[in-house]
Parts: sequence; C-alpha cells; structure tokens
Amino acid sequence: MVPTNSHPIAMTLRERWNRIASNRLVRSVGVLVGGTAFAHAITAATLPILTRLYTPEDFSTLAVFAGLLSILSVAACLRFDVAIPMPEQDAQALNLLVVSVVCAGLVALATAVAVLSAPQQLADWLRQPSLTHSLWLLPFGILMAGTFSALQMWSVRKRGFTAIARSRIAQSTVASSVQLSLGSLHWGPIGLILGSILNAGAGCVGLGWRFLRVERKSFGAINVGSMRSAFAAYDRFPKYSTFEALANSASIQMPIILIAAVALGPEAGFLALAMSAMQAPIGMIGTAVSQVYLSRAPEEYRAGRLDAFTTEIYGALLRSGAGPLLFAGFVAPDLFGLVFGEPWRRAGVLVAWMTPWFIMQFLSVPVSMALHITNHQRAALMLQVMGLVVRVGAVLAAATLASANVAEAYALSGLVFYFAYLITVLRVVDANIPAVIRETWRSLPTVAGWAATGFCLMLIAKQLRALAT
Repeated sequence: MVPTNSHPIAMTLRERWNRIASNRLVRSVGVLVGGTAFAHAITAATLPILTRLYTPEDFSTLAVFAGLLSILSVAACLRFDVAIPMPEQDAQALNLLVVSVVCAGLVALATAVAVLSAPQQLADWLRQPSLTHSLWLLPFGILMAGTFSALQMWSVRKRGFTAIARSRIAQSTVASSVQLSLGSLHWGPIGLILGSILNAGAGCVGLGWRFLRVERKSFGAINVGSMRSAFAAYDRFPKYSTFEALANSASIQMPIILIAAVALGPEAGFLALAMSAMQAPIGMIGTAVSQVYLSRAPEEYRAGRLDAFTTEIYGALLRSGAGPLLFAGFVAPDLFGLVFGEPWRRAGVLVAWMTPWFIMQFLSVPVSMALHITNHQRAALMLQVMGLVVRVGAVLAAATLASANVAEAYALSGLVFYFAYLITVLRVVDANIPAVIRETWRSLPTVAGWAATGFCLMLIAKQLRALAT
C-alpha cells in the first residue's frame, strides 16, 4: 500500500498548523497567553522607567502593602469564587458569585475598622512608617481584588477567555499609567500602591460590564434561599480552602514582610522587582493554563481522565516554561543592571537564586486545583501550612544566623515547597509515573538548549565586564 500524506512524517506544515489550531485547549491557552503577553509587555516596558522614578525603598514599601493585600484578598471571598466553575447549573454558580462578593465586602469592612483605628501602630509594628498614610487604601484593594476574582471565575466557567485577556490588558494599562504619572509628580510609594490597587479595579470594570450585559436576564435566580443552598453545598471551601489560600499567600508574602522589617537596606524592594519581573513568563503561560485547566478538569475528572489530562498539562508546561526561566536565571544579574540601572543589580542576583523555585511553581500551580476537584482540600491545606512553616522558618533562621543571605534562604525554601507540592498533585490524580517520565524526557532537549544559551551569554557578559574594568 502506498503511504498517504496523512502519515505524521509526511504531514505538511499547513496540516500540522490546522491540527494544532483545531485543538480547543490550544486555542483557549492561545487567547489567554496572547492577552497576558500584551499586558505583561506593557508592564515590562514601564518597569525601567519606574525604577528611575521610584527608589528601592519605595518598592520596599509597595512590597509590604502588596503582601498585606495579597494575604487578605486571596481569602476575602472565603474561596467561594474558586467554586464558581464547578456547579452543573448556572443558577447555583450565579448565587456562588453573589456569595463571594458579599464575603469580600464583609472582609473589607472588617479590615477598614482595623486600619482606621490604629494606622500608626500598624505601620510601626511593620517597621514601615511610610505606610501610615496608605493603609486606608487596603480595604478598597481587598474589595476590588475579591470582586475581580469572582468575576474572573465566572468568565472561566463561561470560557470567556477573550474577555479575561482584554481585562488583563486594561489592568496593566491603567496600573502602569497611574504609577508613571504619580511617579513623575514625586508622590513616592503611594503612587506605586494606587497603581497596584487600580489594577484590580480596571479588571472589575471590564468583566463586570460584560457580566451585567450578558447575564442580567438570569438575575432572577438570585435569592437568599439559593445563596444559602449554594453556601451549604460548597461549605468545604471556607472550611479548608480558605485556610489553604491564607497559608499559601502568607508563605509567599510573610517572608517578604519579615525581610522588610529585619534586613538592612531595601532588600524587600529588590525582591519586589525580581518577583514582578519574573511574573511575566509565569503569568503569561502558567496563569492561562491554570484557568483553562480549571475550566476542563471537572469534566475530565467525571470521565475518569484527570490523570492523563494533568500529565499532558505538566508536559506542556515543562516544555514551554522551564527553559525560558532557566535562561532568565543565567542572564538576570547583568540584564537587571543594564535595564533598570546598576543600583538594581541585586534584584537580578535574586532572580538567579529564585529560578529553581519559579520553575517548580510554574509546573505545580496550574494543576494544583486538582486537589479541590478530587475533594482533597485537607491535603491542600496541610501542604500550604507546611509551606508557611518552611518558608517563614527559613527566613527567621537566616535572619538569626546569616542576615546577609536572608533573601537567598527564602528562595531555596520556595524550591523545597513547590517540589513537594508537585509530587503531591501527581500522586492525588494517580498520574502514570512512566508517562510523567516520558513527558520529562521529551522536554529535556528544549530545556537544555535554553539553559546552554543563557549560560553562554552569562560567560560573555562576565568577560565583557572584566575587560571594561
């Protein structure tokens, strides 16, 4: 029999492209990646200007405020927002959305009472006196972040990935414009803080308008009785996932807050820039894949295919992200000094230390919702508590024994935690170990190529610096 052109070896580039383009998962990821890439491009383009308008100390103040906001807002909806894509009926999901926003409002109100009662004492306790006149913005940030999360999860449920992509572009545009404008007026750290808060606000406006326009005919399904029913049906989320999310966010943010309090100089500011810059590759692909994974994982689980689906996502993440992250780790010290100014070179050094952590995070976070889909909330909670203990413990130990390397200790603790997290997720979904090994092996040439290129560029930059001196 004469072989046909449908054989993979003889397949034309056009046929390959058509095959890829017809894959729903690839299309969904492509839309989100495109929008997120453009949003991060806006942020990346403004960072070299921001580092010249604001000092490392200003970024340190932002890091503390953003840490507090992240810890409080991630659980403001009591994690009912995460449950929105899961009900089979839209009416129940709609009531979950309302429950989420109400919870966020109550948490914001409680926070307002606390920060308005004793702003000076809180700022002194954090050893950040410049925060005294900014803490009143914290409740507004919590309300906007919680509302945005709920609306985003509704869009995930409806697979409105184009709307999510557009909202991210709007967020970056608004945040960057505010920070640049207020920086040029010498507003100091409050300019950075206002921009970060309005980031979530811009997302609320975009997704909120779409939600009202498309779903207003369904509002009749919202009532107190249905909200109570939805609350009861998904009460495992506030019971387990809320504390899991708090522990997860605290394990990332509390060490930064501690570093700002105990480290000499603007170390937290360098960490803030390093993490902000590295969110581009992580957010561009990882967050997009995470939302697409969540939109499909419940049905894959019901069909008994969650193990294969998770392994497929793991392989795609490894091939697309691990190599570029390694490349960034090698070139970051010299690149940061060149792009952001020599005073910021320390941030690039921290990127190099954090690269293994970012790789493990990139591989594990997008598939972490498998723990909730398979009703392993308790395991997820215990993992995050472990992460909080390990990471805060590493920072406190380093602050006592080697205060000059407290940020490096934080970076290594992140690697340990996310490696344990990835292994746990693969075990929970009962992933086929030989299949996971095959995906890893297939990815090695791509990852090695990126790493080798970055290593060579690092050596070249080192030689150029030696010649210049």
